[in-house]
Amino acid sequence: MADTAAPRTEPVEVDRAQYGLAAVLALVGLWTIIDARGLNVGFGDPIGPRVFPYVVGASMIVLAVLLAVATARGDVAQGEEGEDVDLTSPADWVTVGKLAGILVLNVLLVNVLGWAVTGGLLFAGCAWALGSRTLVRDLVVGVVMAAATWYFFYVGLDVPLAPGILDGVL
Repeated sequence: MADTAAPRTEPVEVDRAQYGLAAVLALVGLWTIIDARGLNVGFGDPIGPRVFPYVVGASMIVLAVLLAVATARGDVAQGEEGEDVDLTSPADWVTVGKLAGILVLNVLLVNVLGWAVTGGLLFAGCAWALGSRTLVRDLVVGVVMAAATWYFFYVGLDVPLAPGILDGVL
């Protein structure tokens, strides 16, 4: 005789944090769209400055809806597995603390020292926090990258970054 019992259904596992992330994503997308309405639009601009924030904001709202739907269906993100990932080891909070401290220090000093200096210190500090022991090389690479980005923003995009103590030199 055939078994006609109804299949057992297990309750769908719901990750409430994903709903929170979807809500935050939707709110940021909505705020982006509302804030973009205040941008000045020139008469001769073929597209104007509002298009990009509208696209980004709408995309964030669509992604928030998709995340909420996926969460309602029971989709749960799986932990990353790989040869270089050990899921049993705890987080390295010392490294996280070092990185957070370096970032806070950069925020506090960028107006005083300028981006070219603090950007170099930010790169070298993050490299040190993540395990690099070649401080001189990290400082040189960081200063070159920070100066290049400073010039890219100032000359290429016409967005002035803080020159700080190098005002008149850069």
